[in-house]
Amino acid sequence: MTGSLKVAVIGAGVAGLVAARELQRENLQVVVFEKSHQFGGTWAYDARVESDPLGIDPNRDVIHSSIYKSLKTNVPRALMSFTDFKFSEKVYGDPRMYPGHEEVLKFLTDFASHFELTKLIRFNTLVTRVEVVDSDIIDFVVESNTNGVMSVEVFNAVVVCNGHNTQPLLATDIPGIQTWSRKQMHSHNYRVPEPFRDQVVVVIGSGASAVDISREIAMVAKEVHMSSRSPLVKVGKSDKFNNMWQHSKIEYISKEGSVSFQGGFSIDADIILHCTGYVQDKFFCKPINI
Repeated sequence: MTGSLKVAVIGAGVAGLVAARELQRENLQVVVFEKSHQFGGTWAYDARVESDPLGIDPNRDVIHSSIYKSLKTNVPRALMSFTDFKFSEKVYGDPRMYPGHEEVLKFLTDFASHFELTKLIRFNTLVTRVEVVDSDIIDFVVESNTNGVMSVEVFNAVVVCNGHNTQPLLATDIPGIQTWSRKQMHSHNYRVPEPFRDQVVVVIGSGASAVDISREIAMVAKEVHMSSRSPLVKVGKSDKFNNMWQHSKIEYISKEGSVSFQGGFSIDADIILHCTGYVQDKFFCKPINI
């Protein structure tokens, strides 16, 4: 490769930072486009939540990060290290093997500083279009918007690192859920348990975030009922919380507020919380054949 090649990296999260570092090591010209004011991607905690708690409204102001305030990693810091930049050797105030999100962001900040990546990043810059230039040598037109100022540039290559934890996936196939009259939200917009105080909450999902959030909500809620599609989940009351239950899948939701689970158990709920993951983010790029 030649140092004259110019590469665009879209996103300054973990993948974007690593890509930028490796490309820079090859003496390529690297420009990183980051739509927010800081790097870190999903690890950059944002206390704000979206105006649409379900994330359906296409005109909502999208909040990129899905991290809640108390989140800690479910992977030990030794396994989150880079080959020549060890997380296990760094402690920024949280020495636990499974540190909180603040510790991860500090590690990424240290990584970016150590390898001088910050100078490559254009913050507050949203990429709005990527298109192949029709020529013998494949190049890419990259259109971006920095605080209202539009720019169009040509790059020899583009690395898309925009993540996939922003667009919520909802459990829309449950009978009655579309016409339920009470509050629904997705875990993407969960930050702290206080809004669930004294409420009867139904949590759809049984993954890591569903378990974490359910246990945290149970400390303030009246009742928490987790629903899982998995036949392996043990149905019954939690061993740790007197106000928390594990159920099989939801059979029906009535418009008035009741939620019925398989097996005949039914409750009157105040909030349904979807801990159901995410759909792949859509990146605006003209279809191409290479």
